[in-house]
Amino acid sequence: MTPWWESDPDRLDRDRRELAEKFPELVLDLESEPAGRWHGRLPDWPFDRPPPERLDALTEGSGLLLDLRYRQSYPMVPPRVFPLAPSPEVNLRMRHDWHLQGDGSLCLLRSEALWTGRESIVDLLLKAAGWRVEYALMTARAIKSMSENGIVDDPVHDHLVEAVACLLPSSS
Repeated sequence: MTPWWESDPDRLDRDRRELAEKFPELVLDLESEPAGRWHGRLPDWPFDRPPPERLDALTEGSGLLLDLRYRQSYPMVPPRVFPLAPSPEVNLRMRHDWHLQGDGSLCLLRSEALWTGRESIVDLLLKAAGWRVEYALMTARAIKSMSENGIVDDPVHDHLVEAVACLLPSSS
């Protein structure tokens, strides 16, 4: 079987350029997964608005460690993003309120039909970075469900970050 990146080298070049610009710390690996992956840690707050105060206290100063795994039919189907750290417990899988799929990947699209193949994986990774913040808010029980649209462009939960961080035990 011909790997997707040999069939669509322009798309691989596009992904490389976009990730080098927005998430240069991620590493491309075309050998260990059947259809390739990006691996690494996202920044705590890669969004276009200032981060909330004390974000690092809430996230323990650590963005999401992840595997973005391509599927052989990429770019016609979206890649899957698997959180490695923090790693949700198995009993949270398939829970809409946690935005998790049964295989442990993040639910970043309301429906896979919303992915046309023209989208950027950067958009998925921005949603994954937002998932990390909302995961911290969920585990702190500051929210009962992750937001429907995510926090990439929606500051709906920004005010909670500092409020929750002030209640956390000090790491000093």
